[in-house]
Amino acid sequence: MSGTLVAQGYLCRAEEVAEGAARGFALTGRRHKVIVLRKGGRLYGWLDACPHYDGGTPMAWKSDAYLNGAGTHLACHSHGAHFDMTTGVCTLGPCLGQALTRVELHVTTAGEVFAAI
Repeated sequence: MSGTLVAQGYLCRAEEVAEGAARGFALTGRRHKVIVLRKGGRLYGWLDACPHYDGGTPMAWKSDAYLNGAGTHLACHSHGAHFDMTTGVCTLGPCLGQALTRVELHVTTAGEVFAAI
């Protein structure tokens, strides 16, 4: 499931995602949430679907629990996989070398975050 997912829709306000945090947002008509995370002041978007299983498994074990315990990687709590926060590449676990699907984000001057079209 690597690549880029391009969707359309409002996700959140940029200030709703703190530095070093990740949150999930639903898009109307989409099966999986979009994970928005902030690292180094930049926002990144990923499809909430671990590539270990076809069709993708949601990664959080509870609402917005997308990071490993140390807060250094996105984590699939179903499979124990760890993903680089900025590239989406799996660095540990059963999908080693695979990657999350990137969701391109657009941030307006008013600070609204949309999945880009």
